[in-house]
Amino acid sequence: MTTGRPNAVIMEAREISKQFPGVLALNKVNFNIYAGKVNALVGENGAGKSTLMNILSGVYTEYEGELLLGGQKVAFRDTTDARSAGISMIHQELQLVPYLSIAENMFLGREPLTRVGLIDEKKMRQDATVVIRKLGYDADVRQNVSSLRVGQQQIVEIAKALTLEVRVLIMDEPTSALSASETSFLFGLIRSLAAQGMAIVYITHKMDELARLADTVTVLRDGCHVSESAANNVTLDQIVRLMVGRDVRDFFVKRDHAKGPVKLRAEGISLPKPGQSGRFLLNDISFCVHASEVLGIYGLMGSGRTELLETLFGLHASTCTGKLSIEETLVSILGPADAMNAAGIALIPEDRKSDGLILNMDIAKNISLASLGSVLKAGLLSEQREQVQADAYREKLSIKSYSSRQEVKKLSGGNQQKVVLSKWLLTHPRIMLLDEPTRGIDINAKNEIYRLIDDLASQGMAIIVVSSEFPEIMAISDRIVTLCEGRLSGEFSRDEFKEETILRAALPGN
Repeated sequence: MTTGRPNAVIMEAREISKQFPGVLALNKVNFNIYAGKVNALVGENGAGKSTLMNILSGVYTEYEGELLLGGQKVAFRDTTDARSAGISMIHQELQLVPYLSIAENMFLGREPLTRVGLIDEKKMRQDATVVIRKLGYDADVRQNVSSLRVGQQQIVEIAKALTLEVRVLIMDEPTSALSASETSFLFGLIRSLAAQGMAIVYITHKMDELARLADTVTVLRDGCHVSESAANNVTLDQIVRLMVGRDVRDFFVKRDHAKGPVKLRAEGISLPKPGQSGRFLLNDISFCVHASEVLGIYGLMGSGRTELLETLFGLHASTCTGKLSIEETLVSILGPADAMNAAGIALIPEDRKSDGLILNMDIAKNISLASLGSVLKAGLLSEQREQVQADAYREKLSIKSYSSRQEVKKLSGGNQQKVVLSKWLLTHPRIMLLDEPTRGIDINAKNEIYRLIDDLASQGMAIIVVSSEFPEIMAISDRIVTLCEGRLSGEFSRDEFKEETILRAALPGN
């Protein structure tokens, strides 16, 4: 590992500007990266953080301004050029090949070779196993990445970066899908790397992580540099105020809603593990959710949270067992079409880019995807109707874009999530399932989504939310149930919410 002298500026961005069609993403931004420190970079979605990091890592090669590495001007031709210079980036949206193994992904393009020029698979597996074990992940490195959950894939991304000779390691929301124990382990590893002189650039929306990890904090707002401070010289409230440009109170305050009748009732829901007789992803789960109620579901990774929402939405209809009633009427859901049309269920998936959006399509087309019947005219798609609907939701949910015809892939994470929400709100659901709805989203966008959830509940919708963040799930939920190893392990009313109690119910053996 090649590192710099601790506390020296190892890399510097000077007066960086970047223009996209209709958007000035960066406006003369300066950013210092110190060796041996965790350099936190914060700002709302759309502030320019990822754009700046894409310039530093060679993704974007056309921009105004200059980069200095070790005091020398550099201009990367591509990401390979940046990696050769010791700049490595772990993207928020994972950059893995699903149908290659863990080891193949970690050494893709850099595979060890035998004397005759063939890939030395034995050495590659051995080297991959050493790195992956250092991250505390007990996995067979021959396993395909496609079989892993999002949090497990994130660990592979981190391991992949650590196989390189790194001077500057850029981490874009690395804990967004990690459990508390995985996050703690990662923080220990980051501190160890920084202690060895490596420069860590750490992008996060989780304010509590700054206090636990950061040495310096740089704030961007609307594509401009706002401040750089030593982390111990600035409070979290001050950082948030700098991010949003106004005084910050407790943005979201949940309103009391009179709970209505039972909207959804699940009885004895079970889902077997594929190819493992007698073992279950979900085991005899029963619960209900009422109109105007937000039911939070908390559990550790592998507890069955996502599988439960998928089962309610009909994605495992051929293998699951149990009964499901909508407004106390037994229903048979044989797939997502039945869930949407017969039961009025909408699912906001955990991975919006993979499962919620078609990135190369524009906002309007994505919003209409689940409701094509509403934009047909004489049996043909009417782009005018499609645009009218999209513009209405673009305004209603404050989707930041220059037009409803802007490609979704060019939006920030928070605005992409608003497009997913718009798509499902257009179906006029009675029951909404949200799986980690604010993953990778800034504090202001989070509060906008919390308010939307609260508004929908006030209108009589039944809402089920899966979240890994205690402050979030306790803020938005009327009631919380916990899952542990596929079983329902606890239930708490709002006046019983306490982090220690909820976590204890979610831990195996309790």
